[in-house]
Amino acid sequence: MTETLIQYISDENAMCDFGKKLIDAICQVPNHKGITLYLNGELGAGKTTLSRGMIQALGYQGNVKSPTYTLVEEYKISGKNIYHFDLYRLSDPEELEFMGIRDYFAENTICLIEWAEKGVGLLSAPDLLVNIHYAKHARNIELIAKSETGRHIIEKLN
Repeated sequence: MTETLIQYISDENAMCDFGKKLIDAICQVPNHKGITLYLNGELGAGKTTLSRGMIQALGYQGNVKSPTYTLVEEYKISGKNIYHFDLYRLSDPEELEFMGIRDYFAENTICLIEWAEKGVGLLSAPDLLVNIHYAKHARNIELIAKSETGRHIIEKLN
């Protein structure tokens, strides 16, 4: 059973295409509790671009922007609730408690969390770590399964 996958991403379009493949794999995995992905990478690495590819692949037609100032953007598409978090500007993890963070990790949800390390102790554990690394002008994405659900997602991508 594969627990890690590394994918070379040549440009922004390839990042969006990989986002489509990733959400397709996620949607093929039976899950009754919701799915959580931690999106890790430096500023500008492509976390929001990957999220945009995933969200638009489900049929969302609007602009997918980084929720840096709002902390979370909600998308209800294809019978799923997708929550895109950006915790970069979070000054204290307790702020998440005030916004009812635990309510987001529910059945039939997909939570995409950028800068998850800023919410340590209050976030649901990830099913999949998505590490995006610079590779000159391109990127390498490393997926690491952290649950049985994460392992199934990687299997679907292989």
